[in-house]
Amino acid sequence: MKKWLAVLLALPLCAAPQRIISTAPSVTEILFALGLGDRVAGVTRFCRYPPEALSKPKIGDYINPNLEAIAALKPDLVIIQTNPVRLAERLSALHLRTLEINQDNIAAIYSSIDAIARAADAETQGARLTAELRMKLEAIQARPRAPVRAMFVVGRAPNRLDGLIVAGKGSYISELITLAGGENVFGDAVASYPQVSLEEVLARNPDVIVDFGEMGKAQQSPADLWLKAPAAKSIRAVRNHRVYAVDSGIYTVPGPRVAQAAQSLFEILHP
Repeated sequence: MKKWLAVLLALPLCAAPQRIISTAPSVTEILFALGLGDRVAGVTRFCRYPPEALSKPKIGDYINPNLEAIAALKPDLVIIQTNPVRLAERLSALHLRTLEINQDNIAAIYSSIDAIARAADAETQGARLTAELRMKLEAIQARPRAPVRAMFVVGRAPNRLDGLIVAGKGSYISELITLAGGENVFGDAVASYPQVSLEEVLARNPDVIVDFGEMGKAQQSPADLWLKAPAAKSIRAVRNHRVYAVDSGIYTVPGPRVAQAAQSLFEILHP
């Protein structure tokens, strides 16, 4: 009896997961930022940061994850964002442990870091990471500046100013704009990422346009596209040559690089 008791006491109450699969770039970045890169068993094909993630086995993408590939990697934890394909339910049917997180805003980013850290038995690292991010973001927000009316384009038709998709009220990017001393001209939009017309942009007349273009694909320079379009010449941002092309994942991946994104936006809005 004493022998069995000693064995039981020597066992961990809940073993930390050693084979973790990420189904979103933001999750991958959090895991590496927590120092858990060696435990990452699989990532999506869009997980490109940090560079070490590129060598990890691929399990598809956020919308179309390959369940067979996930199961074959024998994970003891699969971390997913809230998504439209009921991934948590489908993985549970395969008897896989899952953690579902939400990263719709900055507060949710902090919560997701805490949740992942708890699940991976890395709470100390999680607390350190969230404290560091809070300190950096609060420092950026505290800088004196006058609000700058801005628009952030996250997608559109290739090489055209049609089908413009912009950051709206409920988006993570809109919150970043405000934090960096901007006023989102589409901050009253009901949708998080509404599609708008060039006529609506003309009516809102932003001081600054930040354009991610066709989701980072090769194309004509977004800045050139706005500056050379006759229909856009009356927009204040175009007239004053304040159109900025960006193609970095720091703006579209709500994770540990949020402070870097806020700093970059601050420098764009307040050169």
